[in-house]
Amino acid sequence: MKGEQVMNNFNYYQPTEIRFGRGRVNEIGEVVARFGKRCLLATVPEIPALGELFKTVKYFLKLKGIAVAHFDQVIPNPTTEIVRAGAKMAKDFQANVVLGLGGGSSMDTAKAIAVEATHKGSCWDYLFFRETQPTEKTLPIITITTTSGTGSHVTQVAVVTNPAEKYKSAIYNSFLYPKVSIVDPDLVRTVPAHITASTGFDVFSHAFESYINPKGSLYTDLMALEALRIVIKHLPAVVRDGTNMEARAWMAWADILAGLCIANAGVTLPHGIGMAISGFYPHVAHGEALACVYPAIMRYSYKSAVDKFATLARLFDRKLDKLDDKQAAKKSCEKVDSFLKKIGMWTRLEDLNIPKKELKALAKASLVLPDYKSHPRVANLDEVHELLLKSCRR
Repeated sequence: MKGEQVMNNFNYYQPTEIRFGRGRVNEIGEVVARFGKRCLLATVPEIPALGELFKTVKYFLKLKGIAVAHFDQVIPNPTTEIVRAGAKMAKDFQANVVLGLGGGSSMDTAKAIAVEATHKGSCWDYLFFRETQPTEKTLPIITITTTSGTGSHVTQVAVVTNPAEKYKSAIYNSFLYPKVSIVDPDLVRTVPAHITASTGFDVFSHAFESYINPKGSLYTDLMALEALRIVIKHLPAVVRDGTNMEARAWMAWADILAGLCIANAGVTLPHGIGMAISGFYPHVAHGEALACVYPAIMRYSYKSAVDKFATLARLFDRKLDKLDDKQAAKKSCEKVDSFLKKIGMWTRLEDLNIPKKELKALAKASLVLPDYKSHPRVANLDEVHELLLKSCRR
């Protein structure tokens, strides 16, 4: 059949038990008790919006006889120093399970702590390209996500920043898959609009980049397209009204789908650049970095995967079914532009205080991770620099 995808061989692996639905956070004591009785809880510092949630989680843990040590020093773009402090607390407390409660930073910190607390050296010694990798000694990891964006609750990845090296990288190992992840849409209700938009665009990016990744499969494509459809429909609604719980629930589901995709297919050029941006400039949220560079990368890329970019365009607008694939693929660039404007994420690198004079160094850092090699059009250093220059202006 014309246009039908080739049936290539593929593998798919997902060991995480997912508990999805409103009110599921109340099951956390039962869940953690299956893996240990001494739990390190990793979160950001307490703020009024999170205070009640922290109390609820601790209550249900203690109800099951679980002793809790609360590491509340997690920061956005968690650093090696933060992980070191958390690992020390875990070892001093003799924790036998780690619970990451929060967004991607809290979950990634929990994963990295689970490695560093049980292995020699620091988490930085176990990055994906190192010869030495985490072992079965890694503490069991449980997660409760409070954003819809990072996918960390269903992946084998922990992203960490080394400030001394101005470098953001990742531990990538199957021992980092959470044993159980609770996804309770009620916990996302109070997330501010900008964070909702930023993390939501990360969901979009995960889904689309796994879809255009040659390591994708029929299985991941199925989930990626569904995630994209959900994000296109529901993210603008939840940015407008954070109390729209139906839209919140759909976004939480899209986050799971996109996370399952990247765990098995991976990401591409935008994520490699986005990781470099956050490594250089920790004040920039991951979703913000992606939103800045996507317009330029879309235009750089669409001719190299016409059918898939055309499919994306038609997810935005069914009227584009009338166009041929080349015309529709080109339209995908405009559709992503409009979407970013609709969710309040239309921005430039200069708006995020990223100076042009540092773009050469940033371009070089963008090619450190192998993500760019899986992009439909593989960029060289000069091309990445040009993409960054275009991302400074609109």
